[in-house]
Amino acid sequence: MKVTEVTKWIEEFAAPQLQESYDNAGLLLGEPDTEVKAVLVTIDITEAVVDEAIAYGCNLIISHHPLIFKGLKRITGKNEQERCVIKCIRHHIAVYAAHTNIDNVKNGVSGRMADLLELTNTKVLKPVENVLLKLVTYVPKLHAYRVRKSLFNAGAGQIGNYDSCSFNVEGTGTFKAGPETNPFVGKIGELHSEPEIRIEVVLPVYLKNRILAELLNNHPYEEPAYDFFELKNDWSEAGAGIVGQLPSEVDETEFLLKLKDIFNLKYLRHTELCGRKIRKVALCGGSGSFLLSDAIAAGADVYISGDFKYHEFFDAENKILIADIGHFESEQFTKHIFYEIITKKMPKFAVRISEIKTNPINYL
Repeated sequence: MKVTEVTKWIEEFAAPQLQESYDNAGLLLGEPDTEVKAVLVTIDITEAVVDEAIAYGCNLIISHHPLIFKGLKRITGKNEQERCVIKCIRHHIAVYAAHTNIDNVKNGVSGRMADLLELTNTKVLKPVENVLLKLVTYVPKLHAYRVRKSLFNAGAGQIGNYDSCSFNVEGTGTFKAGPETNPFVGKIGELHSEPEIRIEVVLPVYLKNRILAELLNNHPYEEPAYDFFELKNDWSEAGAGIVGQLPSEVDETEFLLKLKDIFNLKYLRHTELCGRKIRKVALCGGSGSFLLSDAIAAGADVYISGDFKYHEFFDAENKILIADIGHFESEQFTKHIFYEIITKKMPKFAVRISEIKTNPINYL
């Protein structure tokens, strides 16, 4: 099993194209064709984590937070980040990160938080924009089923909780085959009319090349006609945060105590309790204060995230309860997502969940 094969499983779950522009997810150290002996999954990479990988013979570390985030101008070992890079290279350890791309999938970091809280009717709080295309193609009537199926198998036609979505219209295509062609129907030099189906499917832009390849491989024509159109629609399957409902409403104090228990919190920062009932919950793993207005607009009773600044608590204005559970605390279960992705593909593959406490924040 090579590095690129293991990381492909992660990327099938959380496409690298979904990472934010400032991010640095992907393979950060090592060669893609290296044979993987064992994998260590973690939230952060520290020297202790690298030592753990060495001790257990893991030559691939998959982390949530990238070891290399900003550009390194020199690597002299003056800080922990540089020492980790040196040690990984010295011990031939590849390093891969899935950061904001796994934040931005519905069943990623925030989705895991929602599962732990047993939320129902969940949806993305702030869907991504301008990442959808519509493919339009024209297929001989008798071959439309095969072409549609190949497009669906490649990932086209996913709309919310529905798959295999397409729009189809019958019509007539015309063409004249030129010299040196081998037409599927019709004769060279003669105008031909063919009953065709116009097929329309929606797809995320990062699947364009894969879906086009499937179209060309399964379309019977030498020169199939097709168009890609950019869509301005939001994509409900990707974006920041999750909003959903509790099975039943609870009072604020009961909810906050449940939150402390589920996420193993020593302390929990929150806005003033107003005696409201909690039913609709919005949340975002990591640093999510930027979504507060979206949580309010969604009608949430509480918004759960990390890294709220002092003045940002005032922005709740008693419209919503803010529960700041901490950056690490909200993302702590991400390594279990990595573990599940890999073991689902290869149940007997050597994967370890890091036992190192990497949270740099401590409490008295």
